[in-house]
Amino acid sequence: MSGINKVILVGHLGKDPEVRHLDGGVTVASFPLATSETYNKDGKRVEQTEWHNIVLWRGLAEVASKYLQKGKLVYIEGKLRTRSFEDREKVKKYVTEVVAENFTILGRKSDFESTPVHSNASPKTENEYLDAEEVSGDLPF
Repeated sequence: MSGINKVILVGHLGKDPEVRHLDGGVTVASFPLATSETYNKDGKRVEQTEWHNIVLWRGLAEVASKYLQKGKLVYIEGKLRTRSFEDREKVKKYVTEVVAENFTILGRKSDFESTPVHSNASPKTENEYLDAEEVSGDLPF
């Protein structure tokens, strides 16, 4: 039986994706992702944040470069990879990364709008978030 290497993360981008174009036109994007959890210790709420190195390849990297930005909340599925390299002083270093296989941007519709949301606007119901195209009944399937 073979093993399973599966990672699921939900967190916020620590910075905008760094995009590189390698030989042969291969695109790679990388960014840090913060995941946080809270727990009680001695009656006090404690938050612990973990940082994960995320790497995306080819088409997924292209999509990430267009739509992901620092602070965005994303769901990521992928697998762990550990690689080694030598630093400038010829010391062997190891880095563990999550190689993403897919991602989903999470959040409210207002998180994706380019126009600022006014603080005096009334709260919207779920149905008010639908676009005119979504309501028109012109479904793509």
